[in-house]
Amino acid sequence: MSDTPHPTPHPIVIVGAGQAGAETAVELRKIGYQGRVVIVGEETHLPYKRPPLSKAYLAGSVTAESLYVMQQANLEKAGIEVLTGRRAESLDRAGKTLALSDGSRLPYSKLCLATGGRARLLTLPGADKPNVYPLRSIADVEAIRAHCQPGKHAVIVGGGFIGLEVAAVAVKLGLKVTVLESLPRVLARVTVPELSEFYEKAHRDAGVDLRTGVQITALEGDDRVTQVRLGDGSRIQADFVVAGIGLIANVELAQAAGLAVDNGIVVDEFTQTSDPDIVAAGDCTNHPNLHYGRRLRLESVQNAMEQGRAAAHALAGQPRRYDMVPWFWSDQYDLKLQMVGLSAGFDRFVLRGDPATRSFAAFYLGDGQLIAADTVSRPQDFMFAKKLVALRARIDPALLADESVSLKSLLPA
Repeated sequence: MSDTPHPTPHPIVIVGAGQAGAETAVELRKIGYQGRVVIVGEETHLPYKRPPLSKAYLAGSVTAESLYVMQQANLEKAGIEVLTGRRAESLDRAGKTLALSDGSRLPYSKLCLATGGRARLLTLPGADKPNVYPLRSIADVEAIRAHCQPGKHAVIVGGGFIGLEVAAVAVKLGLKVTVLESLPRVLARVTVPELSEFYEKAHRDAGVDLRTGVQITALEGDDRVTQVRLGDGSRIQADFVVAGIGLIANVELAQAAGLAVDNGIVVDEFTQTSDPDIVAAGDCTNHPNLHYGRRLRLESVQNAMEQGRAAAHALAGQPRRYDMVPWFWSDQYDLKLQMVGLSAGFDRFVLRGDPATRSFAAFYLGDGQLIAADTVSRPQDFMFAKKLVALRARIDPALLADESVSLKSLLPA
């Protein structure tokens, strides 16, 4: 049970109705906190999961309600209040109150900032036209989906996870799809050339016009974008444009209130900010990762959920160290990419299996230790890779490459 059996008159307030905020609220109830819990969310929806937005939700195969972390009846049963369609405008730390966009003031006993991030917008000439979309919310996807008719031309800017996931869905819906990436290869920030090459081939085989190393100079058209002009002077026809060029952490509320901010809201390993009554969790935080011995700001569901749970423990006076090895995934076509660990700084790369079979794994070693792994459509390998990376196991690279040796057998007894 919680160390706070007598609830304070003011609620614990969570700013941000994404996965981190929702997870914090749910965990507070699981560990027995009985005081008021209030989530403040800018969108009109209940807290929801974002990963399906660029996949199943864009494809139209799931409803918005199915993305909700908890349905209204369950929130009510758990006694979790959600104030939707309201933005936290300012934070008075001395008075322990939030000023909301509807003019109301919300006092708190403890506060969790789970403010997430917003899509980075294009800054090109013409980027302000109405048929240029980011992809971060249910509303964004609904606007994009209105254009997803067979034969329409979609131009996607960015060859990261979001851009490639959107391309995979759009081409399956019968659109003509062009992906433009300014770097020499797709997924360049997260993986090695071998995996980039594999994914480039998968997209081109599916009919995507994928171009790397390209510069865009303008989005042209009168009231709407009708073509995209490239640095070499060529033009690509476009019925609409989707920008998948990254995320900007929402730190403004924290910064204006004088909290420590440095590439995210600075927290310790217990999610504590520079104010003893305020914690933070999710995409917006810069936290110490004990496994890698450095500070990280991670944009992942796993981080949002696990850090949200740790934040709940801190809020309830039961601090619990947050120290997870990061992992990520991406669904494109029939391919499931699962990644664990951070491969930056590896000095040895090992391939297990043949990419031509569309099922393989890649391992990254640093000073003889396994620091990261990427698996494509190999859930079993991923399960054991997670354990091996968490242990920083020292493994003979030849054994990792040998498919006759099970990864399970490489786990220490």
